[in-house]
Amino acid sequence: MGGDAVIRPVRTGLAFTLLELLVSVAVIATLLGLLTPSLMGARQAARQAACASNLRQVVIAGEMYASDHREHWMPGAAGIQRDNLQRWHGVRDETGRPFRAEGAPITAYLSGESGSVGVRRCPTFAGTLDSLRESEAGFESGNGGYGYNNAFVGVVRRRMDAGLWEIETDERGSARWMFAGPSRTVVFTDAAFPNSHGSEGVIEYSFAEPRFWPHFAGARPIPTIHFLHTGSANAAWLDGSVTSASMARSYAETHGVEGRDAMLALGWFGREDDNGLFDYE
Repeated sequence: MGGDAVIRPVRTGLAFTLLELLVSVAVIATLLGLLTPSLMGARQAARQAACASNLRQVVIAGEMYASDHREHWMPGAAGIQRDNLQRWHGVRDETGRPFRAEGAPITAYLSGESGSVGVRRCPTFAGTLDSLRESEAGFESGNGGYGYNNAFVGVVRRRMDAGLWEIETDERGSARWMFAGPSRTVVFTDAAFPNSHGSEGVIEYSFAEPRFWPHFAGARPIPTIHFLHTGSANAAWLDGSVTSASMARSYAETHGVEGRDAMLALGWFGREDDNGLFDYE
């Protein structure tokens, strides 16, 4: 070999230049950017499906209760005006304390206390529930994320004047035969309530409130149906079916903050602005 020979580095087929590496990283980042929304959507869909399965088990438990109690559904809040210690999902020894599943009407039909707590825990709401447990926030603590149609299903009402309904008793729920259309009567939904002790967030709530109070003409409750599943809420009906629905109307007067219920995904589904999806008719 002569003295003027030049030694050149040999590039193998396995080597990457810096430019090629950067291009590869950019391609991977782009693919991740495209896939991430799909993966998040799939996760949200899975959680909503699990929530729907939970609601299906809850409504079956309610049907079993009715079969054992002369066709009457379980009371939603027996004695609420007397001592306010009972709910369809739990009991407590004093007001202000969390509800526990032991002794509640539905508990025996969900395989006991641990079964009841697990089934009533909406997967999408789980993170909020954990935060609420840590902060001890809420006046319906122990509910888990689902609300009962206590306006009609969880009590017995009788007709008053002008289409109004007064409570006859809250010690038992209404009988199956009192409802003209079980397939169009709500029994359970995703539910929550605005957190009155802070500017953000929601707390647990035990009831799915109708468009109007049954006993006060034109008066609306604060909406409690929770549209937490990417803008939709799951609902169980008296015929045992479970569906999802998007928000149709929100009452913008929650705790005096205009429009806050819409921002918290609280409202009602259904096109008609009446109690047709909740009442006997």
